[in-house]
Amino acid sequence: MTLSTTISYGFLAAGVALALFAAAGVVAMGNVYDRLHYLAPSGLAGVLIAVAIWMREGPSMIALQATLLAGFLLAAGPALAHGTARAARISEHGDWRARRGEAAGPETR
Repeated sequence: MTLSTTISYGFLAAGVALALFAAAGVVAMGNVYDRLHYLAPSGLAGVLIAVAIWMREGPSMIALQATLLAGFLLAAGPALAHGTARAARISEHGDWRARRGEAAGPETR
């Protein structure tokens, strides 16, 4: 086993472990807003897995596909989290905007 193969397995193991951690966090948390915080590591997991594929396969079609998929996960993840949080807010309160007396952001003194 060469050094690059060992390193690629390390990246693969880190990516899979991070994805499993994110999935376990989504299952364990109580409400939708807490669950959304555990979706962010899955984008990094995709990048780590893409790096492992690049190191193992070199420049190839599968490495390019893994890179495009990791880029999509990184780009779409925040937008999907925002849309999910807004949909949950609308489902709970009927509107996404803050109501009177509700903190809309960091308090200023």
